[in-house]
Amino acid sequence: MTNSRHPLRSRPLTWIIAILVIVLLIGGAIIGTRLYASSQNSAAPESFAEEDVAAETGTGGASAGAIAGEWTIGDGSEAGYRVDEVLNGENVTVVGRTEDVTGSVTVEGTELTAGTVTVDLRTVATDNSRRDGYFTSQAIDTSANPEATFTATGPVDLSAVGDSGSAEVEIPGTLEINGQSQETTAQATTTRTNDGLSVVGAIDVTWQDFGVAPPNLGFVSVEDSGVVEFSLALTQG
Repeated sequence: MTNSRHPLRSRPLTWIIAILVIVLLIGGAIIGTRLYASSQNSAAPESFAEEDVAAETGTGGASAGAIAGEWTIGDGSEAGYRVDEVLNGENVTVVGRTEDVTGSVTVEGTELTAGTVTVDLRTVATDNSRRDGYFTSQAIDTSANPEATFTATGPVDLSAVGDSGSAEVEIPGTLEINGQSQETTAQATTTRTNDGLSVVGAIDVTWQDFGVAPPNLGFVSVEDSGVVEFSLALTQG
């Protein structure tokens, strides 16, 4: 009769074990999430840097000189996005990229007067196919809006590129994503290379400005601000 009136006291070891199991499961989930976040952040590609492009293509004062003419965005170009997400309280950096980048740039004298960069959003990929599926079907309707386009409005002074081989520039223009356009400015480094020109930089974006709703699934949420990154290899003609 005493045991029936005090069921909790009759099985103290069972409850202790149950509590320990719960604590271990919670601790394991927290540690697992931290390890995953750490591995993801370590594996995330660094932002495009001018010196990386220079190391691959070769630059220097000997390459400086006249830059007037028509330039085509060619092989070796990449573009994509960088955004932070919060996974069970841990910050994770997500990077998606594609090599499907096309476009052209016009330089008159030493000024960039026109330019268009087009990115095929259907081929932007991260390290997670499920995330990519969400990006191309729900975050952005790539069946209706398969491309993102940056149109430079200029003019942009590139005289330093012709003189010394490299210059940091601001390129005003219009960015179109998901069928919606916003005026913006690209922060870029333009470098004269042995093969042509490299333009490396980024554009700060707020996703809701383009009708892109960052997912919030409770255990994971994506920041509303991010960066569009690009590394462009331009050849003349």
